[in-house]
Amino acid sequence: MELAKPALDVGLYTNEIDAMLAFWQEQVHVPYSELLKVGGGLHQHRHAIGDSVLKVNNRREPVAQDGPTGLRILEIYSDAVDSRIELLDPDGNEVWMSPQSDAPEQNLTLHMTVNDLTASSHFYSDVLGLERDGSDTFKVGASRIKLAQGEVKPFERVALGYRYMTMQVFDVVATHAQILSRGGREGAAPVRLGEVAYISFVQDPDGNWIEISQRKSITGSLD
Repeated sequence: MELAKPALDVGLYTNEIDAMLAFWQEQVHVPYSELLKVGGGLHQHRHAIGDSVLKVNNRREPVAQDGPTGLRILEIYSDAVDSRIELLDPDGNEVWMSPQSDAPEQNLTLHMTVNDLTASSHFYSDVLGLERDGSDTFKVGASRIKLAQGEVKPFERVALGYRYMTMQVFDVVATHAQILSRGGREGAAPVRLGEVAYISFVQDPDGNWIEISQRKSITGSLD
């Protein structure tokens, strides 16, 4: 996969927007960057973690509580801590703050639980085309996806908690088609969002949603 941005974005949904914003901004100290009104009553509060974006999504109509996805822990590297601090946000999402010295070239690691380590490793390496950084860890620029064997039960796409990740590319249509040709599962076909972005979704073997995005502010074009 040819990345247009050397970092991974992570999206979550919450019904407790004030408490969540206070936690992420005042306790974890991730800078607030912008509010994106997506439409349909969805507000996306975007926070910067290096080149990555934490997307805190809040809808006009509350979202349901459902079983967790495979996205289990967001580990953020920071000079503000000397040893790992393990936290829970107001919705119970796991957050680790780790010393930057533990991973000098990284901004975050997304820890994932998978049902079949072999199948998921094949997907992230051979289907998505991510470079390995160890046997079960994959590079997304300065970010990492780290897989661990466990159990992931069926879940709803939109519900409380970590729900999806986003990778920025130069050509969504071509990248989406390439992933499908390698055996990936389609979550949603490419669609253009006005002059902002072109997006699609694919799913990994456990059904986790991966947004493929061509954002004009990054690529300079939607053509």
